[in-house]
Amino acid sequence: MPENPIRRTIGKGGNYRKTKSGAGMTRKGVAAYRRANPGSKLKTAVTGKVKPGSKAAKRRKSYCARSLGQLKRSSAKTRNNPNSRIRQARRRWKCASGGRFPETLFRQLD
Repeated sequence: MPENPIRRTIGKGGNYRKTKSGAGMTRKGVAAYRRANPGSKLKTAVTGKVKPGSKAAKRRKSYCARSLGQLKRSSAKTRNNPNSRIRQARRRWKCASGGRFPETLFRQLD
């Protein structure tokens, strides 16, 4: 496998979801990554209904917190674009507060 493989959404090596279908890696892509990196614990997104306090619920909560930080630190164009990859991924993971952020919030964070 090459050092930096090309990230494709279709065709050979299509291991990533298109933005419209929720961004992130496909099940096939996760399997390919785990084959290339033995011992990896990479898993697919938690998209279904989960019991509160379960491992899946904790993974979702953790991802949502991490991705919110990424969203806050992205450009205003990305933050406010409902079709950006980070927003689509958060929607797929069913993260709360996927709405627009007021600019005053970001001025306070700086």
